Amino acid sequence: MILEFETLKKEIQQFNSSDANEIEKFRIRYLGKNGLLVRLFDEFKLIPSEEKKIYGQKLNTLKTLATDKYNLLRTTSDTKSVVRSSFDPSLPSMPLKTGAKHPVSIIRKEIIDIFYKIGFTISEGPEIEDDWHNFSGLNFEPDHPARDMQDTFFIQTDPELLLRTHTSSVQVRVMKSEKPPIRKIFPGRVFRNEAISSRAHCIFHQVEGLYIDRNVSFSDLKQTLLFFAKEMFGENTEIRLRPSFFPFTEPSAEMDVSCTICGGKGCNVCKYTGFVEILGCGMVDPNVLESSNISSKDFTGFAFGMGIERTAMLKYQINDLRLYFENDIRFLKQFTSVI
Repeated sequence: MILEFETLKKEIQQFNSSDANEIEKFRIRYLGKNGLLVRLFDEFKLIPSEEKKIYGQKLNTLKTLATDKYNLLRTTSDTKSVVRSSFDPSLPSMPLKTGAKHPVSIIRKEIIDIFYKIGFTISEGPEIEDDWHNFSGLNFEPDHPARDMQDTFFIQTDPELLLRTHTSSVQVRVMKSEKPPIRKIFPGRVFRNEAISSRAHCIFHQVEGLYIDRNVSFSDLKQTLLFFAKEMFGENTEIRLRPSFFPFTEPSAEMDVSCTICGGKGCNVCKYTGFVEILGCGMVDPNVLESSNISSKDFTGFAFGMGIERTAMLKYQINDLRLYFENDIRFLKQFTSVI
């Protein structure tokens, strides 16, 4: 009888079918009124008392195995039957949800495309920079406040390394490796140790530009930026240039554009002035040219730099810069047709 138990156990374990008729035959063979298990229970009465415990355990195990197998196959068969009966091949398929570009990436491409129209090409550089490319090569004095830990993330293992605070460091690399004329933009991510607010973040994206050639003037700079503003924000966009100071440009200015969020009426983004600062600019300081082995007597140039998030705020009329970093799907899907 032990051999018969093992044979039946193996048969039950190996049986598999999704056909309802086959499953019912399985039940009748093993669990029916005249099935094999009923016969074994009848024969159990004839087994000597001292062996009944062993054989009883095996019989119960066999019955449980057959019952569980039958219930599992029947449930699976019923589920497949329901699915088959409810499937309508004529119904249209469900649309697939697709990914999309982040609004910062969209604006980055728009900025690049605008300057590409007037001859600017792209160069990129490392996000971990050395002191010379980030500061010294741009005419920053050793005691300049921007070198302070409150503004810059320095690498603890090497005080000469830091997370770049602007993509102007790429300008230095280009001026050292290329000869004028130079007409390039430098998009990238930058880092500053600043308090996070609706107008500022410790991580943000910039696009900086550089044009060096003979007889480049401040008028060329103004016309270039006016062209950009009208292309980005519309033909009616106004700009204004305010005197400022940057170590690497002289003279220097900050450029404002008419606020697209309030239409010039005043809001918290434009500080109720009707204009929003969007970039800094100026004529390249002669010291910067000379430190990169470009003759300041033969060549002049201008440079500018803008924050992509700030531009995106004005373009999409968003009043909180932090939204671009929170990855809230409800916010992001506003910029695409499907997400």
